[in-house]
Amino acid sequence: MTALLICLMLTLAALFYVFYLPGTLRLGPEKNRLSYLRERKDAVYENLRDLNFDYKAGKLPEADFHSMKRSLEEEAAGILAEMESIQQNSALRIAKIKSTRTVR
Repeated sequence: MTALLICLMLTLAALFYVFYLPGTLRLGPEKNRLSYLRERKDAVYENLRDLNFDYKAGKLPEADFHSMKRSLEEEAAGILAEMESIQQNSALRIAKIKSTRTVR
């Protein structure tokens, strides 16, 4: 009987631990396109570093290295261009908001 009671209490404690939701949940930072692009840029740069290391270590043929490097560089250029565009659009919106506030 005591063993059954202990098993029941352990089961209830485990279920409570697994399924209990606190009153307030802590959410992570909100993701936007610019933060995604920053993370992607970091990943592409890391891939470029790894690619250079593998090439210098003799793990990649020269033709493969150059094609992969070109592909990663093009992706990085696209990411940087999109980041620049987003930042310029954001700066223009801020300037427009400030100018409408000073006009009133």
